[in-house]
Amino acid sequence: MKPAAVAELFTRFRAANPKPTTELEYSSPFELLIAVLLSAQATDVGVNKATRKLFPVARTPQAMYALGVDGLTEYVRTIGLYRNKAKNAIETCRILIEQHGGQVPRDREALEALPGVGRKTANVVLNTAFGEPTIAVDTHIFRVSNRLGLAPGKNVDVVEQKLLKVVPADFKLDAHHWLILHGRYVCKALKPECWRCPVSDLCAHKPKTPDPDAVADAKPARKPVAQKIAESMQPSARKTRAASSMGAASQAKMAGDPHGTSGTPVRKAVKKGLQKAPPPPAGAKTPKRRSSTGAASQTKMAGKALGTSGKPSKPPAKATARTSAAAKTGATRNTSQTATTRKRG
Repeated sequence: MKPAAVAELFTRFRAANPKPTTELEYSSPFELLIAVLLSAQATDVGVNKATRKLFPVARTPQAMYALGVDGLTEYVRTIGLYRNKAKNAIETCRILIEQHGGQVPRDREALEALPGVGRKTANVVLNTAFGEPTIAVDTHIFRVSNRLGLAPGKNVDVVEQKLLKVVPADFKLDAHHWLILHGRYVCKALKPECWRCPVSDLCAHKPKTPDPDAVADAKPARKPVAQKIAESMQPSARKTRAASSMGAASQAKMAGDPHGTSGTPVRKAVKKGLQKAPPPPAGAKTPKRRSSTGAASQTKMAGKALGTSGKPSKPPAKATARTSAAAKTGATRNTSQTATTRKRG
């Protein structure tokens, strides 16, 4: 992004929000340090809910250190990774008491030496609590800087160094807050709200997200369900749907050959009741209707009806064997009976 565009971008941010600040609630550098330490991988809203109960009873390093890890854990239990954060906060309080007289140091190296405090946390404390022109790069600022083309980079350190170079000195103190608020509420991760972005024309991100209201107005209005049902119940609508379901070839035949003499008769329309079968024209041969029964089947049926089928039907093999055995048995019985009769005579 060119320097003129960068200056215009922050000028618009300042016009929309002249005095930006963090959304974390605090009243001293120590409270800000603890709030930022607790905000890692958590939302500012969730941290504020916990610190509203914690800070009234532990506003100083000495008071918080007196709670101990177990006592502090009960206040921050609703925050993610609360056990590790409670341990780091208690150890930070111990170091502040022993090495810095209970005060938060205004030195980057001393801040980053505290447990749970990294470069981003140190930048936030230096910028917000002490007014240093530092720029802490979190996930929102990293995304916005790359989308805008303001300070593209593959990691937060590269983006931070580029921001320190390209942001004009007049805007550097509040640049962190403007960028983080813009990324949190306008230039969102999944669906940036480009239609209400004050710097959309300066942004290199494409394609722009359209206004959902304008997209909805461009779509044709849907008919109510009751109206659709009423229209579907009308006879004309049913006929129209039936005609539209016919193929293009059938409709062409109906239009060009109403009697069906050039090919297959128009059966679909007749079957659906759209029109009556027209009589064949004079001199046209009436196509014979084929029977679904084959010639061989017809011959057999005729033979059975007259009792004059060609070949006698052969009984099954098992039935023939049983019949022969029964005949032999009957003949044997008749011979025995004849012999017995002769002896008696």
